[in-house]
Amino acid sequence: MTTVADIALTPAAAARVAVIAAKTSKPAILRLSVEGGGCSGFQYKFGFAEGIEGDDIVAETDGVKLVVDSISLDLVRGASVDFVESLGGAAFRVDNPNAASGCGCGSSFSV
Repeated sequence: MTTVADIALTPAAAARVAVIAAKTSKPAILRLSVEGGGCSGFQYKFGFAEGIEGDDIVAETDGVKLVVDSISLDLVRGASVDFVESLGGAAFRVDNPNAASGCGCGSSFSV
């Protein structure tokens, strides 16, 4: 496990993860991974993790952990994960400086 500043979790996202974790009795660990697919080539996938894997990179904000596997980190290095509420709904959003382009829904990107 490595803890680095290669990825960040905003306080708004950390607060939302803490609320969901408390309601579901799960650890406050949000996993971000990148998969092939989506309308732009890669897509973000979020899920709750039971623990931290050996190759995970960990960012912590207000006691909440964001974990990213080392392969996905290459595509999201320098990014931040935020939680945004708008008229279109509420969702986790990745602000990824590596993305050359994205889709309208914000869940898919290309490099």
